Parts: sequence; structure tokens; C-alpha cells
Amino acid sequence: MQRILWERLIIALDLKDENKIKNMVGVFKNKKVKFKIGLIAFTKFGPSLVKKLIKNNIDVFLDLKLYDIPNTMLETSKVIAELGCWAFTVHIKAGKENLKNLKEELVKFCKEKKIKVPLVLGVTELTSNCAKVEDVLKLAEIAYFSNLDGVIASAKEVKFIKEKFKNLKVITPGIRPLNYNSYDQKRITTAKEAFSLGADYIVVGRPIIEARDYFKAVKDIFS
Repeated sequence: MQRILWERLIIALDLKDENKIKNMVGVFKNKKVKFKIGLIAFTKFGPSLVKKLIKNNIDVFLDLKLYDIPNTMLETSKVIAELGCWAFTVHIKAGKENLKNLKEELVKFCKEKKIKVPLVLGVTELTSNCAKVEDVLKLAEIAYFSNLDGVIASAKEVKFIKEKFKNLKVITPGIRPLNYNSYDQKRITTAKEAFSLGADYIVVGRPIIEARDYFKAVKDIFS
């Protein structure tokens, strides 16, 4: 079995049950796991959930996929930074000029406020979609020249992204253990394959949050 790379694991808390969220966070609190808060949990519990997690020294990846007019995206990113999030997502299709300005102004804002700058991660394509590698690379190029910190991309694109833009972090969702139901995810892979191709972090949701034994589920992911 591959060693469990706790510090490179992001667990997606796509849940509407706050007690289950608390339980899961408690189980992994002594590990260096990061937790992703997406639209489901954020819509249900709002910023208060994010604040609670961060107060307990949890690295929060806020996955809201910002895609709006430049000012709205920038001001939202400032709020996210003030919350203390480790990272957040933006849609690369928002455009190079928009994203580059967002990153520059966010860095200035955080410096003035003396707070840590969260990672700004660009979404290429959703893992529920089928995408051509060349299309994903075009979006990764926009992210790179916009000075974003990284991109969200399936394992199938990781190798190509790293070859062209080695300094871009790649966060790979759609991770499943062998013989696990893929459900609505079309671009899936195992943790072992994702890391071997160069992924910096992996995102895992249902295989862990739906498991009876969370630790066993993580071991299965890394087996």
C-alpha cells in the first residue's frame, strides 16, 4: 500500500448534516488533512461553518468557483481572505485581465491587512464533463499568465499541465479507489495514478464521506 499522504489530501465536505461534518473533522483533526467547502455546505451553513473550521486550525479550501464581473469577484476574494481560507476557486473563463487584476489586488489587500494570501485556484473543466486536453491546456495557460497559484484539473491533464507550467499547482478531483462506482464523474482516477502524474493535491468526497469507516476509506484510496 502507498503511504498515506495526509498533507496532500483534501476531503470534500459536500454535506447538509452539520453533525456529520463535525464528526468527520474530529476524526481527522490530528492529521494534516485539508477540507473543501463547496456550494452545498456553504449554502446550508454560510461563512459560520468556515469560521468554525478555521478557528480549530483547519485548512479550508472554499470551492465556490467565482465567475462574475471583475469588481464582484475581487471584493468576494477579499472577504474569503479575511475569513482565513487556505484556498479558493475562480473560473478561468472569467478571463486573463480579470484574474490577473484580482490576484494583484488581493495580494495588496492582504499585505495591508497583514493577513495570509489564500491560494487562488482556477477551474479548468468540471470532472463531470468530458474535455479535450488541448482545451484544458489553453485554460491552464490563462491561469499561468494571470499569476494564479494553481488549477483544478483531472489526472488525465496533470502531466501535460506540469510539462508546460511546472510552477502551477494542480489539484485533482474525481479520485476513486479501485472498483468504486464513478457516479456522475466521467474523468476519474486513483490517488496513486494522480500523484505519479504530478498532482500536488487530490480531492476526495463520496468514497470517504459515505463510508462507515473513514480511516479504512482513506487507506483504500491510497492502496
